[in-house]
Amino acid sequence: MPELLEGSQSVARAVAMCRPDVVCAYPISPQTHIVEALAGMVRTGKLKHCDYINVESEYAAMSVSIGASAAGGRVYTATASQGLLYMTEAIYNASGLGLPIVMTVANRALGGPINIWNDQSDSLSQRDSGWLQLFAADNQEALDLHILAYRVAEELSVPVMVCMDGFVLTHASDVVEMPTQEQVDKFLPPFTPRQALSIEHPGSIGMMAGPEIFTETKYLAHRTMLSARGVIEKASSEFEAQFGRVAGQLVRPYGDTRADDAEHRPAQSDEIVVVAMGSVLGTLQAVLPVLRAEGINIQLLGIGSYRPFPNQRLVQAVGEAKRVVVIDRAIQLGIGGVLSDDVQRALGSKPVTVDSVVAGLGGRPITEASLEDVLRRAAKGELEDLTFMDLNQEVVGEAA
Repeated sequence: MPELLEGSQSVARAVAMCRPDVVCAYPISPQTHIVEALAGMVRTGKLKHCDYINVESEYAAMSVSIGASAAGGRVYTATASQGLLYMTEAIYNASGLGLPIVMTVANRALGGPINIWNDQSDSLSQRDSGWLQLFAADNQEALDLHILAYRVAEELSVPVMVCMDGFVLTHASDVVEMPTQEQVDKFLPPFTPRQALSIEHPGSIGMMAGPEIFTETKYLAHRTMLSARGVIEKASSEFEAQFGRVAGQLVRPYGDTRADDAEHRPAQSDEIVVVAMGSVLGTLQAVLPVLRAEGINIQLLGIGSYRPFPNQRLVQAVGEAKRVVVIDRAIQLGIGGVLSDDVQRALGSKPVTVDSVVAGLGGRPITEASLEDVLRRAAKGELEDLTFMDLNQEVVGEAA
C-alpha cells in the first residue's frame, strides 16, 4: 500500500516486519529516528517478542548485538559517522565470528572538523571489515534492502550494512510501497542460526587464532564475500518476482527517467559512463536528458553492492566505453576518491579513462547545474584525473 513516510519511519517499519528478536542501538544523528520508532513499537506491543536494549555507547550497541546474535537471535542495530568508528573493533569481531547482524548506516561525514551532514566517508572507512555493504538510491530501496539484507545475511551467516544517505533520505518524506507482513514472512523465513551458544551444550566462540590458522580464516572470509555476489543476485531476483520491485542489484543501469531504467545494453565506445552510489543517482537521472539533448552520449550506472564489489557486472555494463566518470562521496587523503579506486581496479587493463569527481563532502549540495558542468567538461576531455566539484578557490588560496 502506498504511504507518505519519512525515510527513517519506513525503514523502522520494514525492520519490524523482519521480526527481530533484539534491537540494540545508541542514538546518533541521522539514524536516531529509526531506533526511536522501533523502541516505540516494542513499548506499545506493535513489535512483539523483541527485546529493545538501551546501552551507553555505540561500542556497547555492537557488543550486545554480537552477544544476541551469538545466542541465536535475529538482531538489528543502526549507527552513523563517529558512532560507526567507535564500533570498529566490535565490527571486525562480528564479521570474524560470522554473525548475520543487519545494521543501518545513515551515511554521514567523519570528523574532523566536526560535521553532521551527509557524505559516505563513514561506511566506506569500513570497507575491509568483512561486512557486506548495500547502498540505497532512494527511500523505497532503503526499505526494501533491509528485508533483502536479512535474507542474504542469514543465508551466508555474515553481517550486512544497509547504507542510506543521512538526512537526504533518512529525514526526507516520500511515497513508498509498504509490503504486507505476509509478503515479508514468505520472503524471509524464520531464522535458523548456523551457530548458536546454548547452556545445554556449552561452547566458546571468538577463540584465539595463531599464525598457523589465521591466513586460512581470512581466506575463507574472502571466499564467502565473493560468493555473496551470487547470493545477492538470487535474492534480488526473487524479491522482484514477489514484490514487483527492483532491489539489491549489484549494478543498476538507469535510463532517461526512473521509469525508463531497463537500458541494460553495454555502453558503446562513443558513450560516457557515469558511476555513482546513493541518493545522488536521483539528481544524475535528472541531468541525463539535458546532456543527451545536447548530443552527449551518456549512461548512468548505480553501484548497489559496494561490498562485495561487482567487478564482473561493472565490466559488462561499461562495455566499450572509453571514459568513465565516478562521482565520489568520500576521499582517501593523499590518494583520491574511494569509489573510483574500486572502479579502476575492476576495469583493470581495459582501455578506459577513469575520472574521479569528488562531490558533496560534508553535505555540500550536489546540484544539477554543477553535475551538468562537470559532465560537459568530461565529454570534452577537460577533467583532471581528480576533480573537486565546486571547490572554492578563494578559500583554498587563503589557506595556502
